[in-house]
Amino acid sequence: MKIGVCIKSTPDTDARIKVLGDGSGIDPSGIKFIISPYDAYALEVGVQTKEKLMGEVVLYTVGDADVQKNLRDGLALGADKAVHIDDPAAVASDALGVARALAAALKADGAEIVFTGKQAIDDDNVQVSAMIAELLGWPHVYFVTEFETDGSTFTATRNVGGGVEEVVKGNLPAVITADRGLNNPRYAKLPMIMKAKRKPLETRDLAALGLSADDVAPHVHVSAFGPPPDRPQGRIIEGDDVAAKVTELVRLLRDEAKVL
Repeated sequence: MKIGVCIKSTPDTDARIKVLGDGSGIDPSGIKFIISPYDAYALEVGVQTKEKLMGEVVLYTVGDADVQKNLRDGLALGADKAVHIDDPAAVASDALGVARALAAALKADGAEIVFTGKQAIDDDNVQVSAMIAELLGWPHVYFVTEFETDGSTFTATRNVGGGVEEVVKGNLPAVITADRGLNNPRYAKLPMIMKAKRKPLETRDLAALGLSADDVAPHVHVSAFGPPPDRPQGRIIEGDDVAAKVTELVRLLRDEAKVL
């Protein structure tokens, strides 16, 4: 069984983000990049599926040369092969352009099921997974917290909010989007880390996928990055008259803070 897992390199959740002086992006110096945590759930369920049904787990990502470290991390966690889509046009594209590149690679390799994280923790767009499914013409189940497959059909439980769960059954191929609680991602052991260095990691450009720069031209452009505004200094309402202080507080919330 050919199992595709799409991952993204994102800053560590503990990283202190600084914006470049020209506002063109974040300053990567000193930041540790990791496999986005929701993608780690996707990788784990992909490896578990391989262990149950046999087959091959292939990692896919779009990015520059720096993402290869995280692909090696994924190989150490049980993936068998990695595909790095490294093309300036794809790297600079938007969610749809990235999805087009990933879908082309998955289709070319004959993937029978694809696992992704529900969202990347850097931009939180929550778009690429659904776009991949649409481009492939496959069913798609989001926010999955339980998953089973026999290799031809699947049963997925998804959280729809408010404590309500929905059980979805269908046929493969499909795109399954992993949510927190689906599993507990394993840690890489030293022997697997050493083996990962010898596992195949293939780099492809858009031409190798049958795509051009025009095919992934972005429709959405980020004009600039900027830090959030400084938090205003707190205010203390003076006086001993509690009723008057409450009245003043309500006025401030209504007229200045605009929250009432």
